[in-house]
Amino acid sequence: MNRLLFVTADFLSRPPGFYVMIVAMVVCTALVPFGLTNVITYALSVAAIVITGVVLIQGYRDTAAIHAKLDELIVSLNEARNDVVGLEHADPKEIQAKLDRLEKEAADASALMPDARLGAPPTAVS
Repeated sequence: MNRLLFVTADFLSRPPGFYVMIVAMVVCTALVPFGLTNVITYALSVAAIVITGVVLIQGYRDTAAIHAKLDELIVSLNEARNDVVGLEHADPKEIQAKLDRLEKEAADASALMPDARLGAPPTAVS
């Protein structure tokens, strides 16, 4: 079932799939004078649900790809901590606890190095 959903989302997120949806909506609109409003309402409701599903699936795929790229960057940096890799799969409370810890560490590091703040010009070392 997942394969079917991803193939459908992939097709509908490209120009040919978009054109198919436009043609379907034009056909439904053309059928209004023939008294098929219930059928048209049903068809357009299904189309709206399908489009919503496409958006959600594409968003999931984009987010998963971004997480994979970020994980690769974290792993490739020697001084980075690898315990944040895969954090998106953790419990929301665990994510918040990690975020609080990272923000505290960033604030502590910023307090130790005032020139490291965003927008501060670097000072010359003599």
